[in-house]
Amino acid sequence: MVASPDRALAELRGSDAMVGRSRIPPADGKSRYRLHGACLLGRQQRHRIAAGSRNVARLIYGAPVLPRNVKIIDQVRAEALRRGIPAADVERWLELARPSAFMTQGGDGPVVGAIRGPLMLPADAEDPEYPLIATIDCAALPADVTDLPLPSDGQLLLFGWPEESGWGEVRYVPAGVAVEERERYPADFPPDDEEFAEVYTEIGQGDLHLTVDISLPYVKTIPGPPWSPPLPGDPPFEELTEVWKKVLDDVPDGPFSYGGWTTPLLLGGYGTDCNGFNPAWLGANPSGRPGQDGSVRGVDGPADHGDWVVLAEFHGGRQGGASIHWVIQRADLKERRFDQARVLVYWNP
Repeated sequence: MVASPDRALAELRGSDAMVGRSRIPPADGKSRYRLHGACLLGRQQRHRIAAGSRNVARLIYGAPVLPRNVKIIDQVRAEALRRGIPAADVERWLELARPSAFMTQGGDGPVVGAIRGPLMLPADAEDPEYPLIATIDCAALPADVTDLPLPSDGQLLLFGWPEESGWGEVRYVPAGVAVEERERYPADFPPDDEEFAEVYTEIGQGDLHLTVDISLPYVKTIPGPPWSPPLPGDPPFEELTEVWKKVLDDVPDGPFSYGGWTTPLLLGGYGTDCNGFNPAWLGANPSGRPGQDGSVRGVDGPADHGDWVVLAEFHGGRQGGASIHWVIQRADLKERRFDQARVLVYWNP
């Protein structure tokens, strides 16, 4: 017999068994993982926040525990329990929560970058092959807005093109380096061509405003047959990704609500999916078949994709939707080897 969601949640909140458990990775670079346990909350806040939500403070690796994100986690928990998923499995799933930066051209958050805008590069840098999608001001980002070892200053430039044969690159310009403005339209992407002009219109220029967000796995870690052998593990894992999708679809200022938001950009976290695949997995397995692309460098991440992570994800530029994922190995990101990033583009016309 399956306990009701309310009863299961009540039993969970009455136990310390699952509270405060998390897998905190070692601090590196800009990411400073700090335990923000309930002891850091004021007495009135401790009484106001449900015990089941206090665990969020330990789950998101030091990112601010904002009411918005606490509410999202509570909604995930409630929906999972409503579906009859055991409370212990739900809490193990919530331990995977990671902080991320959600940026849009609307909202009240601080400006941390821009969509398109002027292309500023050092004089000795080669002209980019693809158009500039976004510029991120690393100094404007809160230190713990992601769990990635991002630069603490300088500009992160994301290039790409949202079409089925698209590609792109990542460049980093350190703070203090002299730059000059370049032609923003690469030769192969002329703005007076009707096809390219339509996309440029869809990717309107504008500042990016930050929302401190939270992220959970959007798709199963690696796909099943015929692309890879079946995985052992907890059966609820795939069902919990469906719970996350449902909740995320309904977040009023989330990546799929749009409610006045345009050209959303995600930085860090798990991202969503690239044609149904985990983008980090595709970074490690670009052929779409595990073990066919050489060894996976890195031992700190999941066995299926090493330390590959989603650096950024962009939605927009095409009617019907398109996405661009910039993925990189954590070690390369830490050492600023941005030329090692891979770019995944999905558009289904």
